[in-house]
Amino acid sequence: MSAEQMDELLSLLGPELTRQSTNYRAAIEPKQRLAVALRYLASGDSLVSLAFSYCLGCSTVTNSVHLVCAAIEKKMMERFLPRPTEETWKEVAQGFWEKWNFPNCLGAIDGKHIVIQAPPRSGSQYFNYKKTFSIVLLALVDADYRFRVIQVGDFGRTSDGGVYAGSDLGKGMEAGTLHVPTSTSLPGAAHLGEMPFVMVGDAAFPLKPYLMRPYPGKNLTHQKRILNYRLSRARMVVENAFGILASRWRIFHRRINLHPENVDKLVVAACILHNFLLAPSENQRLLYEEEEQGRHMAPVRNMGGNRASREACNVREAFCTFFNSPEGSVSWQDRMV
Repeated sequence: MSAEQMDELLSLLGPELTRQSTNYRAAIEPKQRLAVALRYLASGDSLVSLAFSYCLGCSTVTNSVHLVCAAIEKKMMERFLPRPTEETWKEVAQGFWEKWNFPNCLGAIDGKHIVIQAPPRSGSQYFNYKKTFSIVLLALVDADYRFRVIQVGDFGRTSDGGVYAGSDLGKGMEAGTLHVPTSTSLPGAAHLGEMPFVMVGDAAFPLKPYLMRPYPGKNLTHQKRILNYRLSRARMVVENAFGILASRWRIFHRRINLHPENVDKLVVAACILHNFLLAPSENQRLLYEEEEQGRHMAPVRNMGGNRASREACNVREAFCTFFNSPEGSVSWQDRMV
């Protein structure tokens, strides 16, 4: 983080971090509170070791982390992670077509487990298939690795379709209340008719008219393998976004020892800071560092059932036809399947 970025953060958050000094104790400066919280996110150091490093009490360090995360959500959410509008969706779709050759795309979606210390008296609620305790981060990412929609806080054991189906994104897409643009023809392919705007996900997600997943199985036709390649290529942006997030904020490679409610706020704050700091010149370096470490955030294995409607199958077939046509193909795709 540059000095200029640190100063901008301080100007945005400073008033929320300022506390009154008393006769017994001088209040901690906002800049120190911010530094402590950012180091906790970036280093993954324990709260105890941070308290020792900054010569502060452990409760003071914990309180600083809570204050900074709450301030980031309050002061920066609207600017750096706003609710998408129809114009926003159109911009995202244009970006996917220009950069990843996938038209009518609202974003790439995926879910990851955030490992936490087992909360007291929580039973198996947070216990996941990796045999750790976790909450789930569900995210929709644009063509530039920017988080556009996030949902945090589902129990780690909720990997049976409940995470996506119960999310505001899942319910909003199903109900048609998220200001998604109306269907339009694919570039140069009016003969295929009007096509809906869609999200792209992996095999963990259900196939919906507005959510595309790959064709299952191994003995696929060449045309279906092309669709899977093009979809996978667009979907990789969400994997890269998570990679950049965890490379910059290494707390995501540790077991977070906070109450789940405070972990939720920490994850939201980290995603907002990700958008605030996002720079094309740094993305490849951060992805390389993440690959070098050989550690990745655990995926959520199952986001919904495999039963798909005829309408959803028809939409996927139309995309398959488009990607295998002169209007929608790219020169290198045959070599990649």
